[in-house]
Amino acid sequence: MRSDFLSADRDSLYLLPPSVQDWLPVNHLARFVVDIVGQFDLTLLRDAYAGRGCKAYDPEMLLSLLFYGYATGTFSSRKLELATYESIAVRYITGNSHPDHDTIANFRKRFLAELKPFFIQILTLAHEMNILKVGKISLDGTKIKANASKHQALSWGYASKLEKQLKDEVESLLRQAEQADQSTIPDGMSIPEELERREKRLEAIAKAKREIERRAEERYEKEKAEHEAKLAERERKAQESGKKSGSSPKLVEKRG
Repeated sequence: MRSDFLSADRDSLYLLPPSVQDWLPVNHLARFVVDIVGQFDLTLLRDAYAGRGCKAYDPEMLLSLLFYGYATGTFSSRKLELATYESIAVRYITGNSHPDHDTIANFRKRFLAELKPFFIQILTLAHEMNILKVGKISLDGTKIKANASKHQALSWGYASKLEKQLKDEVESLLRQAEQADQSTIPDGMSIPEELERREKRLEAIAKAKREIERRAEERYEKEKAEHEAKLAERERKAQESGKKSGSSPKLVEKRG
């Protein structure tokens, strides 16, 4: 019985260049982060790059990348670099550019003190907009039980407690990022450089498959020899005793 399937076409070219604006739904967290960070005055960060001979990545993009990554549970700079290739949301944030892990880690370390208040501002604005969750950061499950939240205007005391809580959240995010970058444990599967090109990767897959088949053939021949030896031993004992040998043990079929 014939069935028709929609094929996964990975080779057709786009008639028009794709736009990152078309990649995400309008209410996606990545858009929210980019829009908020776009409102910040980042003059202090940008001025720090004055006098450099080569162009640097825009601090606005790197700040958005760090916050989005940390808020969604990606703390390692290496994993963030990988996400610039694999994650549609991150590719939207970076404008389809790919800062390497050293650039990402150095930006965090260089501007650590400046990043904290920006992160707090993002969370504060989200809370003010009645957003209950930013990535994995829950803003509705706060430990603060304030009746003032029922009113449109927050009391000074509640605002102070909220700021303290959000500061603790940010400190935790940055601490986890530092630990992730210092860790010597590999981040997931690390593909060797020689496998990065598709042709070599296919060669490696074929080589691995041949090795598996070789070991299977070797195991089968060994089991076959052992089986034949058992049969010969049974036949010898049968001839010595004059009794007919019982049913012969079966050899496990060769797996293709």
